[in-house]
Amino acid sequence: MIDNSITFIDLFAGIGGFRIALEKAGYRCIYSCEINPACQKVYDQNFGEIPENDISKIEINKIPNHDILTAGFPCQPFSICGKRSGFKDTRGTLFFHLCKIIEAKKPQVIFLENVKHLLHHDQGKTLDTILYSLEDLGYLVDYKILNAKDFGVPQNRERIVIFGTLSKKFNFNLVRTKSPFPSLLSFLDKKGDFEYLTPNEYTLIDHPKCQDSGLLFVGYRNKNIWKKGVRPNTEHLSRVHRQPNRIYSVEGVHPTLPSQETSGRFFIYLPQENAVRKLTITECYKIMGFPSDFKIHPSLAECYKQIGNSVCIPMVYELAVQLKKQNLINNSHDDISSKNTFNNSSQTIQRE
Repeated sequence: MIDNSITFIDLFAGIGGFRIALEKAGYRCIYSCEINPACQKVYDQNFGEIPENDISKIEINKIPNHDILTAGFPCQPFSICGKRSGFKDTRGTLFFHLCKIIEAKKPQVIFLENVKHLLHHDQGKTLDTILYSLEDLGYLVDYKILNAKDFGVPQNRERIVIFGTLSKKFNFNLVRTKSPFPSLLSFLDKKGDFEYLTPNEYTLIDHPKCQDSGLLFVGYRNKNIWKKGVRPNTEHLSRVHRQPNRIYSVEGVHPTLPSQETSGRFFIYLPQENAVRKLTITECYKIMGFPSDFKIHPSLAECYKQIGNSVCIPMVYELAVQLKKQNLINNSHDDISSKNTFNNSSQTIQRE
């Protein structure tokens, strides 16, 4: 049940992964912003509202007061970062506009998510500047790398989560994880228009071993690629046979769904059938934790891009629950705007 007294805004909203998780945790979304038209369309189909467009052009005084600010913000280099000048170092970036909203509205919690690479972006200066900026705005800040496979979905997906809070720091040690992580097999569609590879289109390797990550690399796709200089029997280790051409067993987890692959590269090995097929788009949404009734974009290429850019919903949900359990929010805001929430009880995943 949604608690109208605890509110959040959904910035860099994408297709609404943060919103699904936080509304499930009992919070109410009162504002959203997303510049991509294709994502706006999907967001509107599922939540009954079109997000505001460009964050750099938002009139901040029109944003309602809120308790939680969420953002899966883009990673940008800062021109003068690393000088510990805090908020000032973010000028000229999209993160600067995020900070302007934080400065004006002073939400109780800042909840940010980004790729693991943010740790090393611009030799670590970008992350330092983000942390200094939030501290400069009066927040207690902490961050941690979390993995989707620890939250009940079969995907090895590491992401950095950053919290800024006013009363006390978010305690990542209290976050509940699930063990053992599930295998991809239990998330597969039973029926569908599956795209199989023929045996001459792939090569299985001898004696595959399950990695600590849960990935079980079993083979690679055969493609007409540059092979000069590749030692015999090491083709699967070469540069040309890296992630895009690798095949993983469904008895392990799936690698990170990428945002760059618009056509999808997700080929999986099914030992029970001794066959290789492509992961379906509905399976991609399942291993990100999206509900089966989520409406997706009519373009398959857009779907792959959008789901790769989204967040792992079960992970975000657990973090949202922890905000209440750790008493990091008090019901103080009275400026609550009515927003239509999408009732998805009778829908199914579909392209419209």
